[in-house]
Amino acid sequence: MPYDPQPQASHFVNGAYVEDTAGTPFDVIYPATDEVIATLHEATSAIIEQAISSAKAAQKAWGAMSGTERGRILRRAADIIRERNHDLSVLETKDTGKPYSETFYVDATSGADALEYFGGLAGSLTGEHIQLGDDWVYTRREPLGLCVGIGAWNYPTQIACWKGAPALACGNAMVFKPSETTPLSALKVAEILHEAGLPAGLYNVIQGAGTVGAALVSDARVDKVSLTGSVPTGRKVYAAAAADIKHVTMELGGKSPLIIFDDADLENAVGGAILANFYSSGQVCSNGTRVFVQKGIKEAFLKRLAERLETAVIGDPLDEATNFGPMVSRRQMEIVQGYIAKGQEEGARLVTGGERLDGDGFYLQPTVFADVSDDMTIAREEIFGPVMAVLDFETEEEVVARANETEFGLSAGVFTRDLSRGHRVIGQMEAGSCFINSYNDAPVEAPFGGSKLSGVGRENSKAAIEHYSQLKSVYVRMGNVEAPF
Repeated sequence: MPYDPQPQASHFVNGAYVEDTAGTPFDVIYPATDEVIATLHEATSAIIEQAISSAKAAQKAWGAMSGTERGRILRRAADIIRERNHDLSVLETKDTGKPYSETFYVDATSGADALEYFGGLAGSLTGEHIQLGDDWVYTRREPLGLCVGIGAWNYPTQIACWKGAPALACGNAMVFKPSETTPLSALKVAEILHEAGLPAGLYNVIQGAGTVGAALVSDARVDKVSLTGSVPTGRKVYAAAAADIKHVTMELGGKSPLIIFDDADLENAVGGAILANFYSSGQVCSNGTRVFVQKGIKEAFLKRLAERLETAVIGDPLDEATNFGPMVSRRQMEIVQGYIAKGQEEGARLVTGGERLDGDGFYLQPTVFADVSDDMTIAREEIFGPVMAVLDFETEEEVVARANETEFGLSAGVFTRDLSRGHRVIGQMEAGSCFINSYNDAPVEAPFGGSKLSGVGRENSKAAIEHYSQLKSVYVRMGNVEAPF
């Protein structure tokens, strides 16, 4: 098959692109222009059945292969992704609206990192021997079987690989459902995996909204569900998976604190706050959107922040000079506009931004509110857009208590020159993925995930292996069996 930078059909099932026009059509919109760039069809019951049955059929032989053999295929797929990074990054930009200057360095490359990392790890997934006198126990690390991955719309390529790579490394099959808002990139991941030698059926991608996801999650043949999404969606998916005692990983939302002490390096703190609020136009689950700034540095922080935001290059996401793009959809833009209005209504001080930009795309200005109090809506609810809330604080004890006063627990960050304080404060944060003098780094080698309502389980690193495999213990008696009768 000649190489085509665009997906060729709505679904990728059993090693090939497939279409079923009986499925409800839906449009893919380019956020920069509000233009339709593709029309796909939701998975019908026939497509869903084909995806599940082909995955189940392929998994046994895949699970029986050596980890080294499986890893070789994943590493080959990583190489292909890197070779085609330009085309995949353009597709990601059209799918999400994120600037090419961002997708070229972060999205497909992050997916390739996951495939390479778990490909390298696959051959090391062994059990252990436990000597018990003359008897002994050995353990085997075995696949779960069929995993379902449900993706969010903000990082479609990355999430497809973050879920697929450990699942496949451990010997599972996966059916992946991307968000209907950004459905294109995962199809290319599936295509590349099979081009790299993955047997047909082991990584299927099917499209659709919540009804398709619900059909996958509730199917008795599914052994594991991994979701990246919102807390309301997570509650539904978790409950449905629990009905059949399925394994579950939930990577959900956050309202994470970023704490800046007045001894922090100002330039680094401002840079960290920008990364924690305006990268991907603020559409990142781990964002540090509650920026607590100690009073001694507050005005200097706000002044320098406003100066640096003035240099943001907002425009055509495919122009390499652009570094701030549109929201992913009209609906998401309108949700964020509602939060901006709420912030003003509740008395927060608008420092900069707050407006939609002229034109057809879904562009909002980078927006900063100061004098925000803990009880304001913009300080309580996840906005998922380019809106920063700056809150004042005076003491370390005070800010730790206020930072933890949230139902979420995904991330937290602290900027300070006092390393003892940095470690001390992070040690008290009720969050899973934390940062000292940095923000939003997510290397595949490090576990990623949250606490409280932000989720359960971990993605990436060796920790992910525990969530895509299970241990079997085998007791071996070397002598006679003694029984009471």
